[in-house]
Amino acid sequence: MSTWLFDLGNSRLKFAPLDAAGGIGEGVAVNHDGAHIAPGWLDRLPARLDVACVATVASVAVTTQLLDALVGRCGRISLARTQPELAGVRIAYADAQRLGVDRFLALIAARARAERAALVVGVGTAMTIDLLDGDGLHRGGRIAPSPGLMRAALHARSAVLPLEGGRYAEFATDTTDALASGCDGAALALVAHSMDFASTLMGSAPALLVHGGGAPALLPRLPAAVHAPTLVLEGLARWARL
Repeated sequence: MSTWLFDLGNSRLKFAPLDAAGGIGEGVAVNHDGAHIAPGWLDRLPARLDVACVATVASVAVTTQLLDALVGRCGRISLARTQPELAGVRIAYADAQRLGVDRFLALIAARARAERAALVVGVGTAMTIDLLDGDGLHRGGRIAPSPGLMRAALHARSAVLPLEGGRYAEFATDTTDALASGCDGAALALVAHSMDFASTLMGSAPALLVHGGGAPALLPRLPAAVHAPTLVLEGLARWARL
């Protein structure tokens, strides 16, 4: 049976096949603008799928576009939803549905990787930080603008501030470098503060798992981090098998 996994975020669609062993095959990532997925993505899929497992936090418009396209070539579509407890993970939110399904699936994947405390950092349009203890209890998290969103907000208010570019420096001597340093530095400081507090709370430093399209820019300054670019798809693969 052909099963494919689809992770539709706020700015990208990631998808990959579920292999016979329950792992993830070679994945594809394409951008979307909130209304339309970049052309050509359907060409990366087989003509017919048996099952599509979909996790989405995107707008209704782009979610509808994805689902409409899948209906034409898929026998069954399953939409992942956040649940209060699943696969050894218990969500801290009183109303579990208010936790984004991408964060939920990332926590499931973190639990499956190792039964130890983990700080899970997603760097996409927003930056999310969630703490999972060694017993699988979600201790809560944070949501902040990602460095990319900070840059976009500054550029929207003042077009002379460049949207992209620049190199990180502790004290930059150029505006573009200062923007990169300030926005990346704010994200790094939030991760560092969260790690310090989590280490005190857990009694030792948790594993640090970082995923999302903005992760590579931060990783050089997070030496303890494990880059986990497929974390949400890993959680979706586990959800699909339960």
